[in-house]
Amino acid sequence: MADIEKEEARNLQMEFEWVLHDEVHPCLLQLRAILLECAQRFPMALFGNDQQFKVDRFVFASPHDQVKSVVVLTGDSITNAEVTFKVQRQQNVLIKTSIQNDHPWKLQQIQDAANHLQQAIAHIDNVDRHYLFKTSDEVMHVLGNILGCLQRSRTSLIVPKKKTIDDLIKSRNMKSLNPNLPENLVISFYIQSYKLVLAVYQLESTHGSVKYESHQAECSVPWLNDALIFLTIALQLCQRLKDKICVFSQYKDFTVGSRVPSAMG
Repeated sequence: MADIEKEEARNLQMEFEWVLHDEVHPCLLQLRAILLECAQRFPMALFGNDQQFKVDRFVFASPHDQVKSVVVLTGDSITNAEVTFKVQRQQNVLIKTSIQNDHPWKLQQIQDAANHLQQAIAHIDNVDRHYLFKTSDEVMHVLGNILGCLQRSRTSLIVPKKKTIDDLIKSRNMKSLNPNLPENLVISFYIQSYKLVLAVYQLESTHGSVKYESHQAECSVPWLNDALIFLTIALQLCQRLKDKICVFSQYKDFTVGSRVPSAMG
């Protein structure tokens, strides 16, 4: 019985060393290639490349033409926009405002997602390609850092940060509008998954409390969809390797001996 257990332990040890020596680095290289592809989709210069900010034009529409807008997105900012919307209970009243080049509307979510993506690639680049990992903890540490960055990057695009009406009113972006909106009207542009959303809020003060009605229009942004697909593929790849390493991490006494990888099997 003891011999069988020894043989099993030896086989497990050999498999562990094979994963550390022959799987981790190729997986990190594959991951890096996927993330660079993802970075190419972002509409601004990342990683020192000198590509110009990409310019896209989008047309928004909402049911019953409640909200209409034509927007020019340059990099991570709306550099030009015409916004028209109907005021509730006053169907004949149209409010118009615009965003001009000299006061762009910044979409911080795009910048945040790009920053986290760059950090994920930096974590991969910090690993010497010739380094031989010796323990599962070493690999788990690297993968944990990369996974954290990828999750934050993806979340930046999928889940807009909740803002109160007061936050929106005081937002620096509201100063981009020309002409300014009446005090009871607020607008917000934000990213939600692969869409750019324009929300219009009409405030009403009753008995000391502020209530609001909202309407929104949205449009699909093709590069956002591509970036999210690459981030999801990268997360799955990273998670698969982490799960594999997890199997060995329960054997805390496992460390790589002097056995040469090519002699395995």
